[in-house]
Amino acid sequence: MKKPITLMLSLLMSASLVFAGCASTKQSAVPQTSQPESKEVNVYTARHYPGVDDAIYKAFTDKTGIKVNLIKASGEELIQRIKTEGASSKADIYITSDAGNLHLAKEAGLLQPIKSPVIEKNIPANFIDKDKMWTGLTMRARVLVYAKDRVNKEELSTYEDLTATKWKGKIVTRSSNNIYNQSMLASFIELNGEDKAKEWAKGLVSNFAKQPEGGDRDQAKAIAAGKGDVAIMNSYYLGQMLNSKDAEEVKAAEKLGVFFPNQNTTGTHVNVSGAGIVKTSQNVTNAVKLLEFLSEADAQKTFAEASTEYPVNPNVEPSALLKSWGTFKKQDINLSKLGENNKKAVQIFNEIGWK
Repeated sequence: MKKPITLMLSLLMSASLVFAGCASTKQSAVPQTSQPESKEVNVYTARHYPGVDDAIYKAFTDKTGIKVNLIKASGEELIQRIKTEGASSKADIYITSDAGNLHLAKEAGLLQPIKSPVIEKNIPANFIDKDKMWTGLTMRARVLVYAKDRVNKEELSTYEDLTATKWKGKIVTRSSNNIYNQSMLASFIELNGEDKAKEWAKGLVSNFAKQPEGGDRDQAKAIAAGKGDVAIMNSYYLGQMLNSKDAEEVKAAEKLGVFFPNQNTTGTHVNVSGAGIVKTSQNVTNAVKLLEFLSEADAQKTFAEASTEYPVNPNVEPSALLKSWGTFKKQDINLSKLGENNKKAVQIFNEIGWK
């Protein structure tokens, strides 16, 4: 009689284990309650306009109750910091200049998709990453700046025309190591193909007035000093020089004119400063709210005017200074292509000897 009792106990124990396993499985299928987000958002930013930007962030805090904490450094330093911090990073938003730099953060796996109908309504699709990993916040044009006393504006037409012999020894621009020039060439690769982009870069180098050095302001100062006649540079640098507290910068800038090339062809090259939400963000909802706030009309106007850039929101007018330069046709490409074509652009620069 002992054997049946033993067998029965064994069966009961097995059944208990099965039921316990089922209960455990059901329990694990119930989603865990996530911790509520804090009332803060941590912004790692390469923008350096503290007075104006601080006022915008304060307005956001006053409206939402969400405090904005800022960490400032160069775009490259911030990418490295986020990488080093890894899963423990406090970063929620990464802000930097140039779609090429934003693409580097995307390629490094540091960003996550931005899910916001508000941003998609306020900002044109070509200023948003095709995978929605980043969005533009302000726009700049890479224009031709010329000496008004030596160059007739009617002589200017396209980027391609700068390779003509009439411009021999008259063109200045910064190094090919700079992301602005890399993104410009990347746009030409997208629009015209690698061969034509390479031909253009080679022809431009042959017309350089001097070896590339310094930043965009230095190119403007070189033209004002007679060391060249035409510079390729970002529009906002000339705007900042005209608004500078340095009288010498203002004096140099006043000698210069602005020309938007390729108005009858592919349009002037444009780029953005922009932002992405960090993949490890613990405050995603707050981060989206801040980016939505920055895409709205009031913030756009202030955000752009601080740096003499153009708003990316098409419903917001640029500053009076930028309007005085006139309207212009822009390149019609998604700016994601600037990052995607970056390696090809760098390879071309190296091959043709643009230092």
